[in-house]
Amino acid sequence: MKLISKLTLFVTLSKLAVVLLFVFALPYLVGGIARDYTDSYLRQQKEKVLEVVAKNGVNTYLQGEDSYGSYTMLKEEYISLEPVETSFNIDTIYTGERIIEDDTLSYRVLEHAFLARDKKYLMEVGKTTATIDQYNRPLQKIATYVLLGLILFTLIIDLFYTRFLLRPLEKIIRTKISNRKFPFNENSVPIKTTTTDFSFLDTSLINLMQQIHEAFEKEREFTANASHELMTPIGILQNKIENLMGEPELSEMVQERLIGMQRTLNRLKRIVHSLLLISRIENDQYSKNESTSLYELFCDIQEEINHRLNEKEITMHVDISKAVVLKGINRDLIFQLMYNLINNAIRYNKQNGSIRISNKMMVNGSCAITISDTGIGIPKEDISTIFNRFKKANKSEEAGGYGLGLSIVKSIADYHSITIELTSEVNEGTEFIINFPCDLIQ
Repeated sequence: MKLISKLTLFVTLSKLAVVLLFVFALPYLVGGIARDYTDSYLRQQKEKVLEVVAKNGVNTYLQGEDSYGSYTMLKEEYISLEPVETSFNIDTIYTGERIIEDDTLSYRVLEHAFLARDKKYLMEVGKTTATIDQYNRPLQKIATYVLLGLILFTLIIDLFYTRFLLRPLEKIIRTKISNRKFPFNENSVPIKTTTTDFSFLDTSLINLMQQIHEAFEKEREFTANASHELMTPIGILQNKIENLMGEPELSEMVQERLIGMQRTLNRLKRIVHSLLLISRIENDQYSKNESTSLYELFCDIQEEINHRLNEKEITMHVDISKAVVLKGINRDLIFQLMYNLINNAIRYNKQNGSIRISNKMMVNGSCAITISDTGIGIPKEDISTIFNRFKKANKSEEAGGYGLGLSIVKSIADYHSITIELTSEVNEGTEFIINFPCDLIQ
């Protein structure tokens, strides 16, 4: 999952968690606020009563009676005064039940004891809990709507800010990683950003790519120069050995040793030629402006490699459409790519084995060519490095190989933006799938 997706998911889930927590806690919060407001209201009523008593005397309420009681028409509030025999002060608020006109109602009650005319009185001021609770639901709805609005507003801001903040990272990934091809020949343009971490990452990637490019150029230059320079002494040695072999007085043992030396020089010559081919491919020294019929290409390969098929009595089935035409390629290089794969399929095949070659057109216009054999297969631990230079295709001495055939295949494929997939089972066979992109199909 991308970083922007993770951050978006985190921000959304965190906001949702806040909403759920608030929704669950809201009844308690609103209930607490309503109780606090009611308690404050009851204290205000108490202060008003005490002010009247202090100014006009308690008889204002008692009117000559021993006690006083009054309530509103709907019994939502009441007040009472009655004398008490107590030596301690009372000033408390609690929730309790009161009977008024045969109705038992629940009230939030304030009790306060005070002294008037040298006599102690107990004042009760009450407000029904029903009137308190009737405001809870509207308050909860208002609070919920306000919260949802704020959450939505902050969520949008967070998402926009997160995307704005991570935009330089997306540019770095797009320009420095996703769309860059080895060996990074294009010049990298630094990304403008005020975030120090992103700037450091961008600079580090640019420096790393530059170092890789320089190291690759040096390696490529060394390979080309070394291969070129090796051809001269190889040619000289080959001529001297041929001249020595023409001497009539040489013994049979010396002749055999000279033949062995000639064979070794031929192998070395093939390795140097392969290295030169890889170097020229990597240096873009081949044009890619040719077109060829895929069917005709495989016919030419089959004609050239027929003798090798007969040697091991291998049957090759070719099922290639005559309508598929490759464009924007170098025909000789594509020929070499297919030839090397088929040559390997023969070399590592079993006696009386078979090779199957077919093509399949994809929905997106690309073309996939499958080359499968019934050979000895490739161990799983070798598949990941099979295209590396000087990596033998098989460890058996009989099979041989110098590890450059598949390296040439990989270089040609990369040069044409062709991808190669490989599956193999030991003693079962190997299958190569060569995917030609749609822009190479006419």
